Amino acid sequence: MGGIVSPRFDAAYLQNPEPDYPSISKRLGEEGRVVLRVHVNEAGLADQLEIRQSSGHLRLDQAALGTVRRWRFIPARRGSETLAAWVLVPLSFSLDA
Repeated sequence: MGGIVSPRFDAAYLQNPEPDYPSISKRLGEEGRVVLRVHVNEAGLADQLEIRQSSGHLRLDQAALGTVRRWRFIPARRGSETLAAWVLVPLSFSLDA
């Protein structure tokens, strides 16, 4: 029996969108990096989300949560069996990007 392979969110075919940059955050010059801790179920859906590291701006944190909640993931695996597992998802909001 093999080891556990972590869930993934970075496969191109999943077509997970970037979060929308809140327009008021742009006007106020708010930037930052949010790290979400996401519980991915066996079906590849996010069923629990937590902010592991805040951007320091509630609007950016909420934009990240709202977007990742709708993402698809490749679920964790042990051999051929899919299982639920946690993964960290970093998202950056930068006005220069």
